[in-house]
Amino acid sequence: MKRAACVLVAALFGLTACSSDNTNTITVSAAASLTDSFTALGAAFEQDNSGIVVRFNFAGSSTLAEQLAAGAPVDVFAAASSEAMDRAVQAGTVEQPELFATNTLAIAVPPNNPAQISRLDDLAHPDITIVVCDVPVPCGAATQRLFDANALSVAPASLERDVRAVLTKVIQDEADAGIVYRTDITAAGNGVHGIDISSESNVINSYPIAVTATAGDSSRDLATEFVDFVLSDDGQSILRSWGFGTP
Repeated sequence: MKRAACVLVAALFGLTACSSDNTNTITVSAAASLTDSFTALGAAFEQDNSGIVVRFNFAGSSTLAEQLAAGAPVDVFAAASSEAMDRAVQAGTVEQPELFATNTLAIAVPPNNPAQISRLDDLAHPDITIVVCDVPVPCGAATQRLFDANALSVAPASLERDVRAVLTKVIQDEADAGIVYRTDITAAGNGVHGIDISSESNVINSYPIAVTATAGDSSRDLATEFVDFVLSDDGQSILRSWGFGTP
């Protein structure tokens, strides 16, 4: 019965297996903004631990927290905000979160910058088509704090499910601008042009990570080792190479 329920939840959320089924595999649910850096972290961890496989589930932090609460078979949860992790703590689905990185916002525009955006205030112009994350996800909440702190009245053309959806619309030239994390500008390479937001105007998101309360006995030690690796000097070096700040 337990196995059948686990398989049902795994199928529902697109996860391949229950964490306790394979002692050499762990499943990590991580915020969409961690896609590139955590893929690199996973590869480094596998290289250091022969025979170990790290599987990732990337999505908006609020979605991942909901999946955990519904019983998704996950061993590690890494969120893009303390608020998302707090919800998981309150639901009893994670154990002892620790901060591992910080991130700030930036403006992404197409490489040719057709709207000639040069600063944050430009986003309030009514002719600018801008896309942002929906407020329930960390990048959306941070964007709203950014606008409020700078007294900007901005009318987004769409509210996206996560920061990578915002980035994709800018890359595909479906928007004049998008608010993303600084690290997404790094990840996009030549796909977008990044416009910095001054530190005086910007907001900071802190990223927590935790082993889940539902991690199987056979995978808990491995999940703990992965979290320790993320917090280690080597792990932090990889995160810095993708533009993340220290916790």
